[in-house]
Amino acid sequence: MLDRGVDKRLVFMDEEDHYRFIHDLYVFNDTSPMYANGYFFQQESFDIGCQKIAKDRACLVDIHAFALMPNHYHLLLSPLVEDGIPKFMKKLNMGYSKYFNEKNKRTGALWQGKYKSISVVNDGHFLYIPFYIHFNPLDMFAPEWRKGNIRNRPEAKEFLKNYRWSSHLDYLGIKNFPSVTNREMLLDFFEGTAGYAKTFKEELKNFSMDHVGEAALEWD
Repeated sequence: MLDRGVDKRLVFMDEEDHYRFIHDLYVFNDTSPMYANGYFFQQESFDIGCQKIAKDRACLVDIHAFALMPNHYHLLLSPLVEDGIPKFMKKLNMGYSKYFNEKNKRTGALWQGKYKSISVVNDGHFLYIPFYIHFNPLDMFAPEWRKGNIRNRPEAKEFLKNYRWSSHLDYLGIKNFPSVTNREMLLDFFEGTAGYAKTFKEELKNFSMDHVGEAALEWD
């Protein structure tokens, strides 16, 4: 899934916006109507808590991976109920838009039309999409990653380790926002966080857009 701010505008303007969207990923992933109030971030891990959400809630989707960019976001989702993805995306985009418009005293659409989505049917592509998503923040530091030609891989690796607004750290086993994502399936394939870290290092060196093929979502 991919959605971008209307007219390429910034949709995450400060730390509060990033926190709020990640909160919304968690809260609106529920078959029951949910409201955006009553949330908090645990001080030790900065994970999300919410007093009004039952532990046995019924989620609409599994969120396998995510990354927030200044004017767009990427998600890797699989549905858990019928029409789970469109229901979740509607709640997510509407909920965040309401917050953003109220905060910035603006009106009108925040997102550039309907979100983009591609069904992933190739298992090989599916397994590399998390790296494609987690590498996206490198556009702000080492945009040559898309051509598999990162000039300083140690610095790129460190940049991603310090970029909090994705699920990359949780896949490395560093608690960031662990409640947001379901990482079990992918970590089983990579044989745990150590296996993910090993594959991440290899992909940082050899990544090719061919690994994800048509599953890579980009704006024209």
